[in-house]
Amino acid sequence: MTHVLVAYGTSRGGTQGLAELIGDDLRRRGHDPVVRPAAEVADLTDVDAVIVAGALYAGRWHKDARRLVKRQADRLSTLPVWLVATGPLDGTAETKQIPPVAHIKDAAATIGARGVQTFGGRLEPDAKGFPASTMAKTLSGDWRDAEHVARWVDEVDSELRSASPR
Repeated sequence: MTHVLVAYGTSRGGTQGLAELIGDDLRRRGHDPVVRPAAEVADLTDVDAVIVAGALYAGRWHKDARRLVKRQADRLSTLPVWLVATGPLDGTAETKQIPPVAHIKDAAATIGARGVQTFGGRLEPDAKGFPASTMAKTLSGDWRDAEHVARWVDEVDSELRSASPR
């Protein structure tokens, strides 16, 4: 059984929900996922693989995701790691592969990530703060697609099963 950490950085809860979807899909495939906030991750000793998910805000990957990768770069570079972004407030993530933003591209190169993936985001109609409240007037909705996530987790699962045991 592969112990997979699914760590997330979120400000409005949408990326947490996506991380939980990933964790549920991994569990259904026989893995042992732990889903937790990236800011709380201090030790990767008992982890076989890691998925770091972070929300995108104005083209920037969530600070907690960035900080986790920086803080744990040495250990992450020895593990199978995937980096995930959430954020497009439309259907583009479902219809095409979105290139990673600079933070994710740099992090992936630093640790030798197995892959990067962008999923649609979520913005509640009553979002507080600027610019979220302004954006919510025309862009509120939920573009996290469970089927898209499940197809991606199939790819991760395949790689985890083909990797040699720790």
